[in-house]
Amino acid sequence: MRARKNLNYFILLFSMLFIISGCSEEKEETQLTKEPYSKTEFLMGTVVNIKIYDEGKKDVIAIVFDRIKELSNKITVNEGQSEVEKINEQAGIQPQEVSEDVYTLVKAAYEYSSESDGSFDLTVGPLTNLWRIGFDDAKKPTQSEIENSLSLVDYTKVELDDEKRTVFLKEENMRLDLGAIAKGYITDEVVKVLKSNGVSTAIIDLGGNIFVLGNSPRAKDAEWNVGIQNPFETRGEILGSIPISNKTIVTSGIYERFIEVDGVKYHHLLDPKTGDPFDNELAGVSIVTGKSIDGDGLSTVVFSKGLQEGLDFINQSEDVEAVFVTKDKSIYLSKGLKEQFRLNDDEFTIRN
Repeated sequence: MRARKNLNYFILLFSMLFIISGCSEEKEETQLTKEPYSKTEFLMGTVVNIKIYDEGKKDVIAIVFDRIKELSNKITVNEGQSEVEKINEQAGIQPQEVSEDVYTLVKAAYEYSSESDGSFDLTVGPLTNLWRIGFDDAKKPTQSEIENSLSLVDYTKVELDDEKRTVFLKEENMRLDLGAIAKGYITDEVVKVLKSNGVSTAIIDLGGNIFVLGNSPRAKDAEWNVGIQNPFETRGEILGSIPISNKTIVTSGIYERFIEVDGVKYHHLLDPKTGDPFDNELAGVSIVTGKSIDGDGLSTVVFSKGLQEGLDFINQSEDVEAVFVTKDKSIYLSKGLKEQFRLNDDEFTIRN
């Protein structure tokens, strides 16, 4: 019953997430519909919503959800016998052969770990399993518990074999946790399924990993106006919007999962180097890019860098933009968004 209430609540919030850009001219000879084929399910601990606007493509919805469930079953830890859980069980024992999906995801996570010098680390599992933020048994661990777990967090101790397609964690009790990048990978796989089945226009929302395929069907050549999450509120509350097409927006922030101990909130974005949540001026970072897996990886990496270093990093990167929201409710925009971002919450102030 509780899951159903949460699902209905998020469906309502989802309807607020997208503001269709204003232009009255209709597309001519269109095969799109203003009332999409839509389905929402609670999967991977979050709300998944798919909307398809192409006429005659209702059956693709089922194909998409089959693919999402297939990948979730392979990736999700703490639930059943996923391939990632089997890798963890074989830590310090032997390499584990995995499917192409899981190997591709693990390899991408390893590359982000390496490129970020460990501020993103695919072996953060011992820490996330210690804090348990997002679960009923979440707690603030002792410093000795954190230090013991930190000794098991080291992406350089992951051994990949491209030929055999195996993954090996070299030390016993090491654990992969791909939660910071998995939804992005699955989102990109959904885009592939849609395109391969002739879908040209769709909205994909995997618990906040948003991808808009094609242009808005409401107006000729109109981009979607996609909401930017307010990091101080529950999912679906937006502070502004930007126009995009064929791109993704991924947000990392302090709003979604946290525990409160002695009046102090501890969010779920853990620093693999200290074992504690990242502590800087940022409340949230929204990444805009072409692939959702990159949005996932970059949102964590940039959040770890803090405001100025993160902003400099994005401004020096190609085909990536970002919205930074600080704890004092200031908004900083990467150079490519300064003319596009539209603020609709007067509690926030654009600073640059």
